[in-house]
Order: sequence, then C-alpha cells, then structure tokens
Amino acid sequence: MRHLSRFFSCLLTVFCVSLPASPLDTPLSDEAVREAYFLGQRHDASFLGNYIKFLPRPKTGPHISSVTFLTPFAQLAQISSNYVGNYSAQQALLDHRGQQEFVKITVEIYLTNSYGALIPNPESSRSPSSPPLIPRHYDFWRDFHVQVSDAHQVLSPFDIGGRPLYRCGRYGPCRPRGAAIDLEFPVGAFVSDSVTVKVIPPEGDSVSVDFDLTRFR
Repeated sequence: MRHLSRFFSCLLTVFCVSLPASPLDTPLSDEAVREAYFLGQRHDASFLGNYIKFLPRPKTGPHISSVTFLTPFAQLAQISSNYVGNYSAQQALLDHRGQQEFVKITVEIYLTNSYGALIPNPESSRSPSSPPLIPRHYDFWRDFHVQVSDAHQVLSPFDIGGRPLYRCGRYGPCRPRGAAIDLEFPVGAFVSDSVTVKVIPPEGDSVSVDFDLTRFR
C-alpha cells in the first residue's frame, strides 16, 4: 500500500511539473484588477494598440479588416472605459470576483465591391419576375473559418458567435457593412508565448496574424 501511495505521489509530481503554465496574467490579482480599472478610466483607447492587428484591403473578396486578442486584463480595462461615472475600483473588484477569466478573439470582416451586400438571386433564372439580386444573408460570417493555434496545437473555443455590422447615416437608414466573429477561450488554453489566428474566407485569400503574448497583460 505504501508503494502504491508513493507511485501516485510521484505521478502527480511529474504531471504538475510538466504541465505548461499560461504566459498570460491569470488569475488576475486584486492589484491587477485595480490597474485595469484605472487604465480604463483614462478613456484612452490607445492602450488597445498592442491587442489588435489591422490588415490591408484585398484586391478581391471580403476585407478581413482586423483581429483583436483581448486578455482578461484588457477586457476589464475596456469595461471600465465604458463607464463615465458611478463606477469605482471597489465595484470593479466586486464585479470580477468569482468570474471565470477567458480570452476573447474578435475578427472583423467588411463587405467590398467584389463581395458586396447583394448577391445573385438563384430564382431569377427560373422566374422572370424575381429580382436579379437579393441581400446577402445576415449571418454570412458562418462561411468563414477561424483557426487559432499556438506552438503546441490548434485550440478549440468554448464559445463562438457572430454579429452584423452596420453603417448608419445621420438621417438615412442603416446599411450592412460587414460582420464580426467573436470567439472565447479558457485562459489556460494558451501555454505558448505566441498565438497565430488564421481566417479562411469562402472566397479570396486567407490571412494569418501572429500575437506575441509576452507583450500583453
């Protein structure tokens, strides 16, 4: 019995030693939560510069415009920035306490001349009264594949969703502009110092962006 106990103790020790640690600051300490709160209260979005990568417009196909990688610290700073008054550091601590920490990755996609808001109507060839063009479906983002990987493996999100983006004039109606894809991952899934986000569109070229996690809070 003593030998069996010693075996499991050694096995647990090996497992704990070999388990890679996350390079991200998690779980956030009370001090880190306060720092995120005060950073957000400056209402200066420039702090997000390290967390977002912008991509050039392609010659054809949809414009995969940006990829954002938000750590728990960056998310708290962003939440604090959305409050103008009646929100304190103490309240930020209370709101965060007991909450699960996760990483949020957002991919923004914009329509272009070659990948526009209108698409050919398949019914027009069968019915002369049908319009030649119809609106592109609002959840067209489902046709895009987002792959997130680090040095070890491809990571699977625990949640994924999308939302349409609109351009609204001061007096005119809102028109479809594109869509955003939101993915959420457990913080512990990231065990490498770098992460690659690859976006594969239904047409046009795929894009990849790399994030250096050592530069993040």
